[in-house]
Amino acid sequence: MAVEITMPKMGLSMVTGTIVKWLKNEGDAVTKGDIILEVMTDKLTNTIDAPVDGVLLRIVAQEEEELPIGALLGVIGMEGEVVQGAKTASKAAPAAEPVISETKQADSESREVTGNRVKASPLARKLAKENNVDFTRITGTGPSGRIVRDDVLAFIAQGGNSQQASTQKSIGSPAPIEEQENFTLTPYAGMRKAVGDNMSLSWSVAPKVNYHVSTDLSALLALRKTINEEAEVKITITDMLVKIVAVALRMSPHINIALVDKNIRNYKEVHVGVAVAISQGLVVPVVKNADIKTISQISREIKDLSLRARDNQLGMQEMRGGTFTVTNIGAYQSVDWFTPIINQPEAAILGVGRTVDTPVVENGEIVIKPMIGLSLSFDHRVIDGAPAAEFLGLLLKLIKKPYQALI
Repeated sequence: MAVEITMPKMGLSMVTGTIVKWLKNEGDAVTKGDIILEVMTDKLTNTIDAPVDGVLLRIVAQEEEELPIGALLGVIGMEGEVVQGAKTASKAAPAAEPVISETKQADSESREVTGNRVKASPLARKLAKENNVDFTRITGTGPSGRIVRDDVLAFIAQGGNSQQASTQKSIGSPAPIEEQENFTLTPYAGMRKAVGDNMSLSWSVAPKVNYHVSTDLSALLALRKTINEEAEVKITITDMLVKIVAVALRMSPHINIALVDKNIRNYKEVHVGVAVAISQGLVVPVVKNADIKTISQISREIKDLSLRARDNQLGMQEMRGGTFTVTNIGAYQSVDWFTPIINQPEAAILGVGRTVDTPVVENGEIVIKPMIGLSLSFDHRVIDGAPAAEFLGLLLKLIKKPYQALI
């Protein structure tokens, strides 16, 4: 009996997934557990396995297509099995002849070319529509001559005329003077769109409050120097701050919470997300149970997660379950304080700025201290101002006396 492959929910905030690549073709034999396609969601490229043994009878979802959770992707069954009455028969054409048409604009976007409809991915159609590009003038390089995103971009880059320009020329109007484009086009898709969607969601749903403060980093730097004199793995400021934040969260459980489905979750474990910038965007791998791990353990884990994040080798499990996030941009030496956006559904995030030697008053005298900027953003729906200020005060205390976080 045929088994449908559907878009799984692969993350708490996931709403849609984008088909990246099919690794099996129609008619290929598959074994349960075989990786059959790649899907982009939540800033990662994830894989989907074959749920049963059989043959990939039908590919429904095309590459670059963005689909909601539960959408039909393909069908697996026995060799020679005919799929009757399944959603495939009415919702998709065979992969060898992938025809994607827009119901509302079928006449304009699915025009006939030598008896066949123009075959194009949804992303290619959207990009062509935004740039008023005539599909009939593009040669597709995808399967069966299907037009894909890169074909549209290449056509535009080569000075391809729009439908409007073609119409003007056909009626004898003077051709417009071509201007040299001073920009390139990059589709708002993939990881960039996933990051943007998550940030927009957080900004719109969470009434956030931001606290900014500078504090003396002298003691923490001194302790770090002592540790690194003997440690095999060199400890970073981020490593130590993750440990300090984790201990502070254990001591302040009212901050280690999240609002999910109209319920407040009070987490019993402390899982700290660490924002990592990569070329495609931003990912947040999670250090699980950071409060009970040593600084050396945390350091090794962060280095490993960061390295694999940049190689796009992180799994979904390594990005799930965070209860609080730390984002450090101090290495760029350009920002003191900023307003970090909360990583939903968490309720708070700590932004770390640069460390600057600054004159401060101590015991009535002006001295130079390495001062670091901290920015705490929190969701005012579930965290009030006073407990947030108390938590920030605890962080400052532990930063000034970091050994307390180790005992």
